[in-house]
Amino acid sequence: MIEGGLFYILVNVAFNIGIYLILSLSLNIETGFTNIPQFGRLTAALVGSIAVGGVIGRVAAMLAGQSTGEEFIKANAHVISEVNSYLSINPHASILLLILALVTSVLLGALIGLLTALPALRLKEAYLGITLLSFGEILRTFTYNYEPLIGGTLGVLTPAFLGFATEFETVALLLFVILMAVSCFAVAERISKSPLGRVMRAVRDSELAIQVYGRSSMRVKIYAIVIGSAMAALAGALYTIFTKTSRADVFTRYSWTFLPWAYIMLGGVGNNLGVTLAVIIMSIARSMISIYKHEISGYLFNIDATWLEYILMGLVIILITMFRPQGMMPERPTFTLSRGRIEEVRKRVLGERASS
Repeated sequence: MIEGGLFYILVNVAFNIGIYLILSLSLNIETGFTNIPQFGRLTAALVGSIAVGGVIGRVAAMLAGQSTGEEFIKANAHVISEVNSYLSINPHASILLLILALVTSVLLGALIGLLTALPALRLKEAYLGITLLSFGEILRTFTYNYEPLIGGTLGVLTPAFLGFATEFETVALLLFVILMAVSCFAVAERISKSPLGRVMRAVRDSELAIQVYGRSSMRVKIYAIVIGSAMAALAGALYTIFTKTSRADVFTRYSWTFLPWAYIMLGGVGNNLGVTLAVIIMSIARSMISIYKHEISGYLFNIDATWLEYILMGLVIILITMFRPQGMMPERPTFTLSRGRIEEVRKRVLGERASS
């Protein structure tokens, strides 16, 4: 058996890998494939959390015969306790609510992506990035100060969707998060090798060229933001489901925008496999820093251990930019056909030329 302390460390590392893999892949679709300066990644993630805590939480309360109005916020702990008691003896309702939570978060994430894309994409580069960043800060500030949504400064508790699994709940949730992360990787790879993915790269490389061929670069960017936002909302929803709390102050620029940028820069912009490798390496490194930060800071001029992770992550970004701007695994060429099929076509063409 794994000792308690080690078990929770492994759970924390695996959970961070799953959440940040989904988040970084969503950013890679927008920035790596389409060159959109997405500095407001936390917007969609927060919407995913609101979908779980503010929408599905009330649906679950209604099913359990509890108040969905002011009492849902004021007496949230009592309401959610009653909801969890109801769900623990109704596993089918729990699973249906879990599925509904994920579907709702993805749909709302896609919607917020569309709503932010329509006005923002009229801007270019730096102005676009700052506008997307502003959307995120506006939503976070509003949610933090508007109590009826998800409890304002205190937040709200969320239902234990797999509470019927009792002592296996944490492991079951973790496996579910990892499954969602693997699924998102498969989707991102599928997009990368699809006609849409090739058009995204064409927009990234030259908007003028894509317009010459009759394609709308604006429409392609909207597709990218909608897909990326839906995926980011899924990450926010999974985070909220696992931690069982929905709070706006958790969704900071550092955790939900800066770190995904650091991961895709380290792994290789446009390379899903490189991003995955970077997420795994840096998630393990961040956990080790969190555990041993006081010991490490003693060897670094007695830097305050509280800020050690921020300093080291900033240093990683600087070093990547200076010495390895293409990342650990630069973007690979995408083939429409498999290598074997391309070789067959090449041999057939050469044979036809030789016979003629």
